[in-house]
Amino acid sequence: MIDTVVIATDGSESVERAVDVALDLADRFDATVHALYVIDESEIENAPEDLREELHDALEERAESALDTVSTKASRDVHAVVREGRPSSEITSYARDVDADVVATGTRGRHGENRFLVGSVAERVVRTCPVPVLTVRQLDEDETRTGDGTGRVA
Repeated sequence: MIDTVVIATDGSESVERAVDVALDLADRFDATVHALYVIDESEIENAPEDLREELHDALEERAESALDTVSTKASRDVHAVVREGRPSSEITSYARDVDADVVATGTRGRHGENRFLVGSVAERVVRTCPVPVLTVRQLDEDETRTGDGTGRVA
């Protein structure tokens, strides 16, 4: 039984399909939905000091936009949460905190195709998360969905 679904989002196009699949799963099981955006502290720490506050504000805006997207697509209430830290650690920690039954994430995030097969955040979550992790890849342009709500490729 699936009672709690955590959707890890970074607001990128590549996570859109993961959001759709996770929301479909939540609907099928009448599960509670948590949408989580993690502001990567290392991005801020590695920025020039005089730009850190501006970068942090921009990332907070991106987080709100990403979470609003999940909430808008959902047919149920969504618990939207922003955390700061190392994304994989925060996702795993949050899943424990809310006693999640599954965590859904895309396989390629904002950093795009410079990661092999599974993005480094998704890979770490799969390796460290105490609950099942549903990784959903973005479809290529030449692939289409079946339209039956399953997210399967035609």
